[in-house]
Amino acid sequence: MTIAVALVKQNQGNRSMTTAAAEKGAFRHYMLKEIYEQPSVLADTLHAHLTADGTLVDSLGAQEKALLARVECIHIVACGTSYHAGQVARYWIEAHARIPCHVELANEYAYRNPVVPANCLFLTLSQSGETADTLAALRHAQQAGYLATLAICNVLESSLVRESDLVLMTHAGPEIGIASTKAFTAQLLVLYLLAAQLVEAAATRQKLIRSVRDIADEVGAALQLDAVIHAQADKFASQQQALFLGRGPMYPIAMEGALKLKETSYIHAEAYAGGEMRHGPMALIDENMLVVAVAPHDAWLERVKAVLQEVSARGGQIL
Repeated sequence: MTIAVALVKQNQGNRSMTTAAAEKGAFRHYMLKEIYEQPSVLADTLHAHLTADGTLVDSLGAQEKALLARVECIHIVACGTSYHAGQVARYWIEAHARIPCHVELANEYAYRNPVVPANCLFLTLSQSGETADTLAALRHAQQAGYLATLAICNVLESSLVRESDLVLMTHAGPEIGIASTKAFTAQLLVLYLLAAQLVEAAATRQKLIRSVRDIADEVGAALQLDAVIHAQADKFASQQQALFLGRGPMYPIAMEGALKLKETSYIHAEAYAGGEMRHGPMALIDENMLVVAVAPHDAWLERVKAVLQEVSARGGQIL
């Protein structure tokens, strides 16, 4: 589908959803509304990028897919929440596609002279497609000798989309709340599907795709924890500072959590890789410090537990 045709179709859909997007409905504020829109956003994004039999849609076209087959490394450049999504994607791309991946803040990248390896893909992430630092980085990269530029974006008519060689769209709809929610999870999903597309072995690719087929239902189930989360929020509401901890791909998720707390509550918060706590930050821990650990049952869990034991011994409040 050409961008022109896709733009017409998007605009037709946008007109029908403008009223609903501009109203809070039964929700107290837009951020809460957009948190609860995540299951439908993820379902729409999957529908746009997967066929009915579970194979990746030829979103980029035959020539573009041939170009992706030449990719030997990837540079991801973004800001804020999108930067954190890129940091998560680095783990997926390197683990599954075995392609070296470097992630950098756009406002840093745009002011240096990068070393660009052969056949390196330049990938930008932006919800709006108008982030000034990301656009400056893209324009800087266009003179640096990359194989191609790829944008993952939510707005088809944006500058980032128009100026990039390749485009993969998220389907998050308008985001009115200040703190990004559904745009972040939509970016993660598209990045995961891109990682799958870069995998050479068909069996591995299909295994990765199957693992996210039910993601919308799984996110919906997580939202059923609202009452439990509310109780935890009340418990820690008096805290004035927080540390977020994570290992592996959960470290950038912890970074995003700290950013969200700062943006929405104006409480000081920062994130650390769990293993770094012993290299200085542990000195900050006392009974006044909330420590939020992002600790799924993965290969890093036991090491996260070991750090939390030290936090507990110092009196830190652990969530």
